[in-house]
Amino acid sequence: MNSSYYQNKINQLEKEIAELEKKIAAESKTEADKSSRILTIQRSITKYTSASSVNMRMRQIEGLNREIARAQQKRADLQKKQADKRTQRAKYAIDLQREIERENKKSALEQKKIQELYEQKVEALTKSLNDALMAKQSSVNLYNQTDDSEYDVFISHASEDKTPFVEELVKALQDKDVKVWYDSLSIAWGDSLRKQIDDGLKKSRFGIVVLSENYIKKGWTQYELDGLFDIEMAKGKTILPIWHNITKQQVMDFSPTLAGRKALTSATMTAEEIADTFVELIKSYDNDKTNH
Repeated sequence: MNSSYYQNKINQLEKEIAELEKKIAAESKTEADKSSRILTIQRSITKYTSASSVNMRMRQIEGLNREIARAQQKRADLQKKQADKRTQRAKYAIDLQREIERENKKSALEQKKIQELYEQKVEALTKSLNDALMAKQSSVNLYNQTDDSEYDVFISHASEDKTPFVEELVKALQDKDVKVWYDSLSIAWGDSLRKQIDDGLKKSRFGIVVLSENYIKKGWTQYELDGLFDIEMAKGKTILPIWHNITKQQVMDFSPTLAGRKALTSATMTAEEIADTFVELIKSYDNDKTNH
């Protein structure tokens, strides 16, 4: 049984208690009316009233007293029913409170389980990626980079978002002499897709992640994102998120870590403006390295 069951029971009992209250009031009125009638009859008997009239009026009073007794008994029965229903209502109120607490605990446990499953999935994906890299390069981490990166930025995106946004962004970056790893430009016919992506990740200083509804549904995008996280753990700030046709809640459901990170959005910035922001970031990054 859930909280709705107990709430419906309470609502029904409250209606029944209200109906009993009306019936009790009606019996009380009957009792009062009969008592008033008896007083009226009693006042009508005087020393001048004949014996036969007195007898007749006394029989009327007896009849009214019987009706009063019936009304009192009926009122008592109704009051008992009302008390029983109030007791039931109190019991259901306690049951309702307990059920609400149980449902809240269950909901909290389910949320905790979802979070744990998400964390386990991330951990499993990370482990799977690391195992694959270890098997491929033995003790050499695929994502260990030098400062001689071939590309300034790796563009991680869903193919559905190429036109027009991603391609506009790539062109805007290239127009500013930014070296971009972009699958359409960097993967030739017959190349191994996985190998080329691995090489692109390895040789890029930063990774722009175009988060969209299409992105979070893809498998390859998750592989790329895991690689970028791996780089970031080794070298520091690497991932630069862009929200494209996606809500904060969708990003939160996909990756709480990314949702908490400052992002640019295509809803308020053009590809040109985003490219300018990236160029400024590179300049600032290079200046910091020079100063240190």
